[in-house]
Amino acid sequence: MRLPLYLCAVLVSGFGTTAMWLVSGIWVKSLTGSDSLAALTAFALWAPALFGPLLGGLVDRVPRRPLLVAVNLTMAALLPLLLWVDRADRVWLLFTVLLVYGTQGAVHEAAEAALAASALDPERLGSFNGLRMTVNEAMKLVAPLVAAGLFARYGGGPVALLDAATFALAAGVFALLRVREARIPAAASERGRIADGLRLVWGSPGLRALVVAGGFTMFLAGLNGAAVYAVVDRGLGHAPAYAGVLYAAQGAGSVAAGLAAGPLLRRIPERPLAATGLALFATGSAARALPYDAVALTASALIGVGLPWVLIAAMTAVQRGAPAEAVGRAAGTANTLLFVPNALALAAGAGLVAVLDVRVLLPVVGLAGLAGATALAVAPGARKAVARGGRGSLVG
Repeated sequence: MRLPLYLCAVLVSGFGTTAMWLVSGIWVKSLTGSDSLAALTAFALWAPALFGPLLGGLVDRVPRRPLLVAVNLTMAALLPLLLWVDRADRVWLLFTVLLVYGTQGAVHEAAEAALAASALDPERLGSFNGLRMTVNEAMKLVAPLVAAGLFARYGGGPVALLDAATFALAAGVFALLRVREARIPAAASERGRIADGLRLVWGSPGLRALVVAGGFTMFLAGLNGAAVYAVVDRGLGHAPAYAGVLYAAQGAGSVAAGLAAGPLLRRIPERPLAATGLALFATGSAARALPYDAVALTASALIGVGLPWVLIAAMTAVQRGAPAEAVGRAAGTANTLLFVPNALALAAGAGLVAVLDVRVLLPVVGLAGLAGATALAVAPGARKAVARGGRGSLVG
């Protein structure tokens, strides 16, 4: 696999996805005036993650590179339909496309994980996942500004077209990749495939500990994220737009975390990296309760470093530990266990912030995170996921 070519695909698709994620809520709000409907756009994008094990089974039935080409081309063809969404009674089309978008994202994540695990040496997977995280987070520093500017001047249609163009470009890049994948085994029953994903993740003490820690971290991240505007308003006394400054600091931390993850995973197992990341995230979350700008920015950077390390460690362990023919199922199941708690916590956090002072909520989040990091670091279990054999070889 030519990593620069692959990372180019990640860059362009990540830019378009971040832009569309931001604009979809603004688009619905501007057409309907409803905060609830605007909030549902995020749910529409997250909901398909519930079907990660099923979609991961699909990934394991077909060659992964052609699948990535196909799903990117599908979105490139579908997104221009959103040009028709120009009044409130047509927002149903936007929600329909967002559900397909979320489904495509779940398939894409599992297929990328499986393709990388099939094509790369186990020792390179940590670096690969770190670089992928770095590219994605870097796009989150740029894409919101471009998307907001396009929407303010021209509306949502041009943003949809821009996203469609990035999907088409990503499909072209994936088509150019030269990868010899592992042989796809004979089809098993779909029920067996879904169950295999859960057995692979839950049946290994090492994988189970990392994925549970990742889901717990993402749950806390949802509570922390729901409190960000209360921190900006009540804690720091700024306008809501200041949240963008905090997100920028967090994004900068995530870029640094992605660059450091690969070298670290060549020296230490996944579990200590995840425990360290959870501890940094917890420290940053608790520190956000303090009413000082400098502390809030530093805390955001700590969150930006810690959160990716937990996710990178968990996914790298899944890629290294699952058999080549089952990485799609394992990755799809892991993504469900990792990211569904975040969606649930965002909803719960919105209610908690309304009744609980963030000076209480955030220290509780921090203490829970530190307790989780301690448990992950000291609990018995496998120190490192076992690298498997039988991968496909690289070409070029």
